[in-house]
Amino acid sequence: MIISFSGYSFCKPHSASYARVSFQAAYLKTHYPAPFMAAVISNQGGFYATFAYVSEARRMGVKILGPDVGRSRIHWTARGNTIRVGLMAVKGLTADTMARIIQAQAKRPFASLTDFFARIRPREDDARALIHCGSLDRLGGGSSRATLLWAFSAWQQAKAKKPAEPGLFDQDDAALKFPDLPPDHPVTRQRQEYAVLGFLTGTHPITLFRAAINRLGTVPAEDIPAYTGRDICFAGWLITGKTVITKHGDPMKFLTFEDDTGIVETVFFPKPYAKLCHMLDYGRPYLLRGRVESDWGAVTLTVTDASLIRRN
Repeated sequence: MIISFSGYSFCKPHSASYARVSFQAAYLKTHYPAPFMAAVISNQGGFYATFAYVSEARRMGVKILGPDVGRSRIHWTARGNTIRVGLMAVKGLTADTMARIIQAQAKRPFASLTDFFARIRPREDDARALIHCGSLDRLGGGSSRATLLWAFSAWQQAKAKKPAEPGLFDQDDAALKFPDLPPDHPVTRQRQEYAVLGFLTGTHPITLFRAAINRLGTVPAEDIPAYTGRDICFAGWLITGKTVITKHGDPMKFLTFEDDTGIVETVFFPKPYAKLCHMLDYGRPYLLRGRVESDWGAVTLTVTDASLIRRN
């Protein structure tokens, strides 16, 4: 018994150091929620992806501000009860482009969209990522993101006909004469933002499926502990998980789901997991059916069935 205990026991100093870190983190999270969460996300560590930390910050009452080429730093930053998304969150944005943006910010603000293009000279992939995540919306003056893509293309064509150094008579935004393109569809904007950032700054993506979820009779995450010992349905977004092998050699999985009210830890035992594993994919909404269980205060949902939720 002593030999087996040594496999997972901790010496007192080790336990004490973990307790100290836990108390410090709890204090900072309680009294300085925005700076704490900004630091946690910037650190890029922990069990969860950025998506989960953004959701947690939002549940704590912290407002998430989208990336902005004139206001974002490389890391996430906090001010008051708000967090500004850092440029590091923009998928595919090169370190060189991020560095040029920060250096340009230090010299003077970007006067316009064309001024940004001329001073930063982003690659096409960088420009598309910055536009799709909304970081150029303010410089675009309310234009649709399709219009901003057109503006970048027009700037590229103009650049090809000019010397490398900006000249006295370079076109400004007014001279570009933006076309009268229709406004972006809200769902298109959200899909583009999610593809680039991995989360939505304004809302939890589960809310986009609210109409379908409301017809399913689900229990929100924050209310699940009250249903201990009962079978329920829960609609959640799959955010992370861990596969383990039982002593009989069968795979099972611990998966974490969340909605806009909280996180739910679930257990997929071998039989349900074998039946459902082919359809489980991170970053998608699922309807889960199972029993709520509590073990020493830790509440979990033992899943017996699951299905993908689709928008109508």
